[in-house]
Amino acid sequence: MELEIDAILFDFGGVFTPSPFAAVERLGQELGASPGQLFEIVFGPYHKDTDHPWHRLERGELSLVEAREKILALGARHGIDADPFKLFERMGGGDGPRQALVERTFALRERGYRTALITNNAREFRKRWMELVPAAAMFEVIIDSSEVGMRKPDPRIFQLALDRLTDVEPERTLFLDDFQSNLDAAQALGIRGVLVEEDPTGALSVLDALIARRAQLR
Repeated sequence: MELEIDAILFDFGGVFTPSPFAAVERLGQELGASPGQLFEIVFGPYHKDTDHPWHRLERGELSLVEAREKILALGARHGIDADPFKLFERMGGGDGPRQALVERTFALRERGYRTALITNNAREFRKRWMELVPAAAMFEVIIDSSEVGMRKPDPRIFQLALDRLTDVEPERTLFLDDFQSNLDAAQALGIRGVLVEEDPTGALSVLDALIARRAQLR
């Protein structure tokens, strides 16, 4: 009998690497911004898809330079130096990938699970994040928002992942992400969501428990 779960979808930032959100909040405090203000200026309302410059960047509609100019203007209206380039420097991009997640993904593929990556990203970042992990070997399908013109939490991007995997039903799919609104969008299609927090141990435990439970049905 087949496993009830056939496929596992993964976010990239915040799953295979530490989330930048906490670092942005700390920077906002240093700049005198109110809680969540710097994040909102730079990244927009992340619980939905809008025409904020960062969202347009992630849909491939703007270059990084163009998005930066617009975000600087948004910050200036609030008297805040919301320069994304300075944020990247301060967030320290030296953190390596979470090896536990990398190893678990390889193990899942070896056990016959279908795997796909769905990342909200910019064209300019692709080379760097693709070099952090052996992505081509880890994922059967890689969906970069800047290449497909849609971004989470747009439900179409999850449907695209299912379509490209082929012969995979949403009810037989899991999705790991560090942002609840993305999980909610996937769950609206029937995909089971697993929230990855700053310490990913809990998410890995949930993932293992779900797979173990389904494996008993074979």
